[in-house]
Amino acid sequence: MPKISEKGRLMPESPIRKLVPFADAAKKRGTKVYHLNIGQPDIPTPQVAMDAIHHYDEKVVAYSHSAGNLSYREKLAQYYDKCNIHVAPDNIIVTTGGSEAILFVLQSCLDPGDEIIIPDPSYANYLSFSISAGVKVVPVLSTIETGFALPSIEEFEKVITPKTKAIMVCNPNNPTGYLYSQHELERLRDIAVKNDLFIFADEVYREFCYDGNTFFSIMNLEGVEQHAILIDSVSKRYSACGFRVGCVVSKNKEVMSTIMKFAQARLSPPSFGQAAAEAALNTPSEYFDELIKEYTLRRDIVVESINKMEGAFCPNPKGAFYVVARLPIDDSDKFCKWILEDFEYEHSTVMFAPASGFYSTKGCGKDEVRISYVLKAEDMKRSMEILVVALKQYPGRTVK
Repeated sequence: MPKISEKGRLMPESPIRKLVPFADAAKKRGTKVYHLNIGQPDIPTPQVAMDAIHHYDEKVVAYSHSAGNLSYREKLAQYYDKCNIHVAPDNIIVTTGGSEAILFVLQSCLDPGDEIIIPDPSYANYLSFSISAGVKVVPVLSTIETGFALPSIEEFEKVITPKTKAIMVCNPNNPTGYLYSQHELERLRDIAVKNDLFIFADEVYREFCYDGNTFFSIMNLEGVEQHAILIDSVSKRYSACGFRVGCVVSKNKEVMSTIMKFAQARLSPPSFGQAAAEAALNTPSEYFDELIKEYTLRRDIVVESINKMEGAFCPNPKGAFYVVARLPIDDSDKFCKWILEDFEYEHSTVMFAPASGFYSTKGCGKDEVRISYVLKAEDMKRSMEILVVALKQYPGRTVK
């Protein structure tokens, strides 16, 4: 029998999606499942974007430019300018979601066997795409006790080797919701410049900052024009995950011309998605004002509820729409499966993502779950009520 590739064997299951069969089975039994496992917002997509799809009047749905439609890249440059990120359309390549952007960046900047340093825990697909590119992920551990703040420079320097080529951060962070400060990013800049490394910054959640905190982009650091590569997406910003439109932004011409080769090989990004994403740039500011109010409310429900539970702890994140919470459980994978397969409360249950799947450091996250607070406040309250009951009944509860 033919064997699959070693790369395929090493590819991990998604910690976000691997429990879907158990959720589907629960629904078939008549159990309502509250999905807090995935970053799929329930906020309506801006009407201007939907109108662009409904009124799409091209006679032929043709290939776009491999770098993306020029009109879209021009409007993206204007959007970034408003964010104090000053780039030209030629500094932007549109991709099929942020996922393709990550893969293009890894393939363009690192060779098989090279190493990339990523603060742990991190977005699970960084590991998946690194495996796909033949790149080794080297984690630097952040902890729940600090709210998942950036580890010290010394921790980064301990793991830098001749094979280290880049550092990756997600800001605001998925899965933790941590918002990196300008000072923390300047520390990263110093490490990158000293060791001649790339800095990859996944900034898809830049609009999601709470409690008066402000976002600072890696592109605004001085002295990193040739080091900094921004990864972006419209999925979360406009509640438009299905558009499948992202982009890579950099002033490093050699990097961008290399990424362009990969962009040409896959031909072009989605035509309908680009039309909708371009129109979404006209979304009124009030949309985001309401967005921040709503997500702040949802976050507060989760954080306050969990911190009232015996043996549980949840930091208060400043960005994105995720928390990583510590629960009084023996194994988060077992718990997240059990709560779908063997538990229900008043014909309902909750789906979480086991945090162990977001760590590259072995053994970490065993008593932690990632919670996406992407459902309306009423549903978040109900989910937390269900969690309270589940923790009392779970056979592997660690607090008696």
